[in-house]
Amino acid sequence: MIEHDAGAKYTVTIRGLVLMCSIGIRRREREQRQRVRISVDLVAASGAAVPGDDRRRVINYEKVVAAIREIARSGHIDLCEGFAERVCAACLADPRVERVRVWVEKLDVFADAEGVGAMLERTRPPSTVGDRSP
Repeated sequence: MIEHDAGAKYTVTIRGLVLMCSIGIRRREREQRQRVRISVDLVAASGAAVPGDDRRRVINYEKVVAAIREIARSGHIDLCEGFAERVCAACLADPRVERVRVWVEKLDVFADAEGVGAMLERTRPPSTVGDRSP
């Protein structure tokens, strides 16, 4: 039996998922979809850390990718920050996720830049179970 450090953490990553999205505030961006690159880091809560081969304790990246694809298909989004916020919310719906960091980059805005966009990080609020403070 393998013993694990009780404070150990693990991170699930999705790197460089490129999707066509309706995103942006300019008229052209509302009329024509564009390439957007999404990357995500999901830090597991301590109860889900170091899952080994126990698939029930693993954060399922296939479900995260499916949620991102659904957000991209859901209609126009004005800002990269709004897209990233939706991804954060979808990821934190999994109780195994303690913290999530999401990058959303539009790839074709400037010819001399690989991408422009935003990165958001959200942490699950600490549990208030048993907290009796006013």
